[in-house]
Amino acid sequence: MNPLKLLVLAVFFYIGWRLVRKSLFPNINNHAEPTVRSDNMDKVKDILVEDPVCHTFVPKKDAIRLRYEGRTYYFCSEACCDSFSVTVEENK
Repeated sequence: MNPLKLLVLAVFFYIGWRLVRKSLFPNINNHAEPTVRSDNMDKVKDILVEDPVCHTFVPKKDAIRLRYEGRTYYFCSEACCDSFSVTVEENK
């Protein structure tokens, strides 16, 4: 069998393999980057921020904010915010 026939057979085999694979597994994505569906993006509305006192994560839009020395701190509750304020005042 000459090399040209082998090359043609290899190309046909590859195309056939791709067609069969695509028909059996239509959801397989060959790209290295993961795809994100747009309906999933609608569910993500806010990022989480960590409370520096109790270390819980709170949605940024729901967090209690305190601006101190040019930096914004986010808290899960008034109690954590008050605790942070007291600690800062004691350390001055």
